[in-house]
Amino acid sequence: MADDRPVPLDEYPVHQVPLSMKHVATGDRNAYDRCIFHVLDHEGRALLILGLGVYPNLGVIDAYATLRTGQVLHAVRASDTLGEDRMRLAVGPLRIEVEDPLRRLRLVCDDDSLSYDLRWTADFPALWEPHHVQRRGDRLTLEGRRFVQAGSVEGALRAAGEELRVTPGEWTGTRDRSWGVRPIPGEDGGPLAAEHPTEGFHWIWCPVHLGDRFLMVVVQEDADGYRTLNDATLVRPGRRDRQLGWPQAEITYRPGTRHPERAVVHLGDPRKPQELEVEILTSSPLALGAGYPPADDWQHGTWRGPGWTDRRTYDLTEPHPLAAYGVTDHAARFRLDGQTGHGIFEHGSFGRHDPSGFTGFDSVAR
Repeated sequence: MADDRPVPLDEYPVHQVPLSMKHVATGDRNAYDRCIFHVLDHEGRALLILGLGVYPNLGVIDAYATLRTGQVLHAVRASDTLGEDRMRLAVGPLRIEVEDPLRRLRLVCDDDSLSYDLRWTADFPALWEPHHVQRRGDRLTLEGRRFVQAGSVEGALRAAGEELRVTPGEWTGTRDRSWGVRPIPGEDGGPLAAEHPTEGFHWIWCPVHLGDRFLMVVVQEDADGYRTLNDATLVRPGRRDRQLGWPQAEITYRPGTRHPERAVVHLGDPRKPQELEVEILTSSPLALGAGYPPADDWQHGTWRGPGWTDRRTYDLTEPHPLAAYGVTDHAARFRLDGQTGHGIFEHGSFGRHDPSGFTGFDSVAR
């Protein structure tokens, strides 16, 4: 018999529906609530990606961290049974401490293969991203609410016997919080999946710290270029957010791949059209170590038994075919209106995409 007593979070006046905070308002197995952080140095020497998620209708909590230095990717992943204390963001050697909500967080991994202790401090208020909805036929497959934020980071990283000092002037941090419904492995798509196959997917997610300003660009397009998600917003503390219209990206890919080497994003401010220049510094495919599809060694929300921890090292000089069919996070240097900044150029393009000239899943840049 299920234990349905109140949980600690029920003490707080935060309820949205007449349920205990132990439960979410949907019975969908794909309900999720998670975060992702990026910590990058300004010269492209290192890119740390970490995240933590809970899957309340599966009873799972998991977390991961990947660190790229040179051509090596270090990864630590952990999974366990979801407990009642939802304010304790910890699983295995990984944890996130909310010291001051929306302002200051502590990020910790205490593992022999990869460790860090970082203080993440917001430099800008959190910004809502557009409401994100996807359907396959009549089936709702994704509905997410997200906010994004940029800040400064301080502390230390250690991997393979090397320590990196993280300082605010030489490193940048971005983060994303999202919750809702999102596909988790293990569900049969049924006839809707067969009748509505994915022809193509094109995605750009781009948070940029520009010193005294923060820019967020997000674009999602179908195979024919139809845009299902679109936003470009400039955040300036103390002033109203500025909308920059319909972003259009010109991406230069490495020949024989869909790996971007540089890009220009045209921002449609009617008063003053601007160009965001993107210089890729280093890259980390989310299908390697971080648990995003189509990873074949672990994906978010999948049950691996109590107290599971896994450590991997990936040689990025070797081919990893699955990585080409997932999203890759690129640490990048940006230039906008004479100002230089740093952040993430997250990009995924697979299948047909007419505006880019890609004709199918095996189509690559020439």
